[in-house]
Amino acid sequence: MHTPDTLELTQQLIARASVTPVDGGCQQLMTTRLAAAGFNIEKLDFGNVENFWATHGSGEPVLCFAGHTDVVPTGPLEEWHTGPFQPTIVAGRLYGRGAADMKSGLAAMVTAAEAFVRERPDHKGKIAFLITSDEEGPSVDGTKRVVELFRERGERIDWCIVGEPSSEKVPGDTIKIGRRGSYSGRLTVQGVQGHVAYPQLAQNPVHMLAPALAELTQHVWDQGNEHFQPTTFQISNLNAGTGAPNVIPGELKARFNLRYSPVQTQDSLRRTVEGILDRHGVRYTIEWYVSGEPFYTPPGALSNAVSAAVKAVTGTAPVLSTGGGTSDGRFIATLGAQVVELGVTNGSIHKVNESVGVDEIHILHQLYLESLRRLFS
Repeated sequence: MHTPDTLELTQQLIARASVTPVDGGCQQLMTTRLAAAGFNIEKLDFGNVENFWATHGSGEPVLCFAGHTDVVPTGPLEEWHTGPFQPTIVAGRLYGRGAADMKSGLAAMVTAAEAFVRERPDHKGKIAFLITSDEEGPSVDGTKRVVELFRERGERIDWCIVGEPSSEKVPGDTIKIGRRGSYSGRLTVQGVQGHVAYPQLAQNPVHMLAPALAELTQHVWDQGNEHFQPTTFQISNLNAGTGAPNVIPGELKARFNLRYSPVQTQDSLRRTVEGILDRHGVRYTIEWYVSGEPFYTPPGALSNAVSAAVKAVTGTAPVLSTGGGTSDGRFIATLGAQVVELGVTNGSIHKVNESVGVDEIHILHQLYLESLRRLFS
């Protein structure tokens, strides 16, 4: 069943330029529709970040649709075939920044909720939306901050469906039931600057780091477990030197990231990294940053219902996965909620010419609507 309204709403959202943390009017568009469907709207803005919490019904269980209206920057405009904020359909695909990540997901959530409350205006429990404009940015004043507020006031979330583009080839083929943690470091290696012709009077931080870096990149951190991939280490930035060809640099700066499974702790990761650097005699300092703890939702009422909805709509059972990057699900999970991520395919996200299949939008609407029916049957 095609739902032109979901496609139209996706196009309207894409047309609102909302490069993080700007919302661009997307949330106003959503809250106007949700209010018309009988949802209570609470704005929860912090700093320059817009958030809202919308609810329909009362009591428990509480199912929350979560997502973000902000998008990543467009990249080079000359590489876009169509304007990034001019939604355009070409050969059955809708192009525009946020088409997949995740304005199609937002539209499908809204139209599925509208359809469900028309079907069952007196449904049990509560259907909610938690939407932010700070997922692609620092993720400080968005879902994280709202969850802190919810913890203070005892706000309950039992089940959460995050509309991130979780699928690989067709909508619903993969459901995320957790994510690895993200632990980053800003490394500074101290050397002694000097002339390249007199290396005995200098100390090259690049040479100092190189053996340790080789070991870090080859290190087997763990084997993961039945639900999580092994921990990985990646250098994202490496800078040294003045630009002059005859000067040994006095300092090296590097940024690195560890994506880790629950078999690790931040302490164990930090001890391993610093132990390798120490063993190689590197003179360094590290500033550590946590951007996400790992979380995992064991198979239960939520994943069972969503999996059954996927099977009913598509005819194929989904794969349950914890792969990929972080999402705002990591914050919502700390409230004790079961969290799954279900969305369109992710092959074009964060790229120029981001797009989503028009059929995917219609399928996702059906997946969300069928999930609601099964969870509130």
